[in-house]
Amino acid sequence: MENLLGLLRIRVQRGINLAVRDSLSSSDPYVVVTFGEQKLKSRVVDNNLNPEWNDALTLSVKDLDVPITLTVYDKDILTSDDKMGDAEIDIKPYVECVRGGLENQPNGFVVKKIQPSKTNCLVEESICVWEGGKIVQEMRLRLRNVECGEVVIQLEWIDLPGSEAMSTA
Repeated sequence: MENLLGLLRIRVQRGINLAVRDSLSSSDPYVVVTFGEQKLKSRVVDNNLNPEWNDALTLSVKDLDVPITLTVYDKDILTSDDKMGDAEIDIKPYVECVRGGLENQPNGFVVKKIQPSKTNCLVEESICVWEGGKIVQEMRLRLRNVECGEVVIQLEWIDLPGSEAMSTA
């Protein structure tokens, strides 16, 4: 756990208007989250262009400068899986909110708003919010390298005993 800053839970919530990759005008999508050497996968949702995954994937965070990539694939049985687009996440704005040292705020308290730009994959404004004693950020991401599709995720920081303090990272 050397140089470990903490854990980042990514809730892969749902897909919106994903690309058709199967011959039956549908797809069997799943999401692969890549962060440095770590690679985690959501479950497959069969025959659905608007899947509800609601999968929680947890990553170990050592370096805040490494981007997180989400890649959506269509699961195929007889051939290799088809790529359905990707999006990149910069976690630094979210981590700045976590480092802010806020405590005991009312649920729904807005900590920070992040605007869509050419340098991120946000579809709309993303808000860091105080919920249930922690800061969470929901993001609606536009997939790149594909004709259509979005993925909705939520970020949640998990402190670890013995990890480097977030205030000194």
